[in-house]
Amino acid sequence: MWIQKSLQLRARPRGFHLITSEVVKQLPEIAELSTGIIQLFIQHTSASLSLNENADPTVREDFENLFNRIVPDGDALYRHRDEGDDDLPAHIKCSMLGSSLSLPITRGQIALGTWQGIYLGEHRNHGGPRRLIATLFGE
Repeated sequence: MWIQKSLQLRARPRGFHLITSEVVKQLPEIAELSTGIIQLFIQHTSASLSLNENADPTVREDFENLFNRIVPDGDALYRHRDEGDDDLPAHIKCSMLGSSLSLPITRGQIALGTWQGIYLGEHRNHGGPRRLIATLFGE
């Protein structure tokens, strides 16, 4: 079976957000697969996807604080500021973290570890709704 769907994620404030349940809710077809893969791709250059700790929200806060220190808004070195001081930093953070994930599906569920969840890295102050393309394949 191959399925490809466009998913809409609600707008979120800047930061790192767990989106695992939102993704699974929009993909009931996952439950039909005994073995497979889900590939997620975010169609934006100012937000990212990653896999990390899903229980302690301070991990997500620490991620945001660290990335803001490494790639600060409004640095005088940045020339690209078309959409404000957070514009180029958002693109850099997306490049650092990535725009896609490939995850196994086992017995009708995404086979995440006990403490793993899918993160949306929202790197803009006002990023708006985000679109993902989800591709499922398996049997």
